[in-house]
Amino acid sequence: MSENKILSEPVNDLARRLASMIDDEVFAAMELLEKASEERHQGDLDDVLSRIALTESEIERRYPGQLLLPYREWKERTARP
Repeated sequence: MSENKILSEPVNDLARRLASMIDDEVFAAMELLEKASEERHQGDLDDVLSRIALTESEIERRYPGQLLLPYREWKERTARP
């Protein structure tokens, strides 16, 4: 999935695609969005934050009651030294 698409496609389209992604793709999208949020100014940040919230909701739907623990564990497993 391209970074540009995650950040620029309509939110409704992103929501549909998140539902069909495998876990690794959802986690990679979340990581990309987190990085984008660190680089944005306030005007652009609102859109990125709404995409982060949408992705968080998808993770929580897949892993009820675990909040973002599966994502944090994925980040630890895939961390590059």
